[in-house]
Amino acid sequence: MKTGFSTLLVGALMCAVPAQADETHSHPPPLKLGTVVFATSCAPAVARDFERAVALLHSFAYTAAEEAFRNVAAADPTCAMAHWGAAMSYFHPLWSPPGPADLAKGQAEIAQAMQLDAHTAREKQFIAAAAAYYHDFEHLPPPARAKAYEVAMAQAARSNPKDIEVQVFHALALLAIAPPDDRTHANQKRAAAILEPIWRAYPDHPGVAHYLIHAYDSAELASRGLAAARAYSKIAPSAPHALHMPSHIFTRLGLWDDSITSNTAARAAAHAEGDVGEELHAMDYLVYANLQQGRKADAERVVDALRGMGALHGSDFKVAYAATAMPVRLAMETRDWDAAAKLEPLPDSVPHVAAIVYWARAVANARAGRAQAADADIARIEQCRLKLQGDGNTYWATQVDVLGKEAVAWQRLANARNDDAIAQMTQAADEEDRLEKLPVTPGPVIPAREQLGDVLLESKQPKQALQAYRATLIAAPGRRGALEGAARAGR
Repeated sequence: MKTGFSTLLVGALMCAVPAQADETHSHPPPLKLGTVVFATSCAPAVARDFERAVALLHSFAYTAAEEAFRNVAAADPTCAMAHWGAAMSYFHPLWSPPGPADLAKGQAEIAQAMQLDAHTAREKQFIAAAAAYYHDFEHLPPPARAKAYEVAMAQAARSNPKDIEVQVFHALALLAIAPPDDRTHANQKRAAAILEPIWRAYPDHPGVAHYLIHAYDSAELASRGLAAARAYSKIAPSAPHALHMPSHIFTRLGLWDDSITSNTAARAAAHAEGDVGEELHAMDYLVYANLQQGRKADAERVVDALRGMGALHGSDFKVAYAATAMPVRLAMETRDWDAAAKLEPLPDSVPHVAAIVYWARAVANARAGRAQAADADIARIEQCRLKLQGDGNTYWATQVDVLGKEAVAWQRLANARNDDAIAQMTQAADEEDRLEKLPVTPGPVIPAREQLGDVLLESKQPKQALQAYRATLIAAPGRRGALEGAARAGR
């Protein structure tokens, strides 16, 4: 068997490109990515490039990873694992599932990998696991295929207990199938148990630090992830996602200055590479953190920058979510009801993105005393929920249902139906508390339990309001709205 070993470049960052460069320009891929050791039966001449491609994959630099794997395949046409890597660059296990076009590309790459017949049992297991994900994608839903992938990787992990990459990819697979309604975080804890001893032995591995952050991205576990958060941006500073990821933990712990520093760097790096999705993702976290610090002007500058980013469309979920959430956060957290009532969804927005705008308009109108004006947007929220439910997207259907209940609660409060408003908002808060947020967002625009505190306070129930604010601060330390609400309720 031929093997490959390399320590990836740890040299200087690539030269920055001018800020006015075309967003579609092909920039040199990042260089400082950490250390990956991944033996293959491919030609020794491509070993270093293959490991560099895997490092890109571990930092979710998917476009650059795909290109790197294709270059390996071109240099060694017998390298089955290069096609495995290209297929994995379409998977995106912790993001929204790939669309039909990317699934077809991934399936074609796996078919090529299987046709080349990998030379080792371990390589065949990697390829078979990826094949399980792409199998019958036209009919099988993403969760079922992700579970099939995890089962295959679990078998590979049992067969290769000392193989670092097998174990790391299995940990990622566990995170990918973690149920969002499992508040015990069982899968996250299993993944962390795999990753922690590896990280102690291989502290420069990008995937280990990255996936530990994801494993600990919850109110229960966030404090355990601080060391990985501090380390990851130093391990792979050339990857914009590595610069951003620490802010997941910083946000959970209310470390707003750290989050601002992290996302400022990530935003600049993503812009230099022309990665609009990653740039917007960092900007959304940046707006959130600035608002928690009371830095309205800084948040406004980030939102204003959206105008210079060209036409943004709702069909790309990562782009649409961040571009939609930012102006909504700014208007709603600063209680600028008139601005919120004028917001519009991006063209072609998917239902769970458009619903955020409808929610903002409905709540803003109700809180500004225009209760009847909220009717149309409350109906639109319900239409979004029904569409998501019909498509089998139960997670987002539930989140949109929460938005609808919140909007109705504020409308009822505006109509002096205080008890009904409290009951409706309590249901929304209980429903929201049962689900974990997804990595795409730093958190709800305004947590439902924080809104419950606001409704209770306006209903002249300060003691109950204080309880709601305190509960919010346990789940989201440092939330400015909850802190201010608690101060008002405690007077």
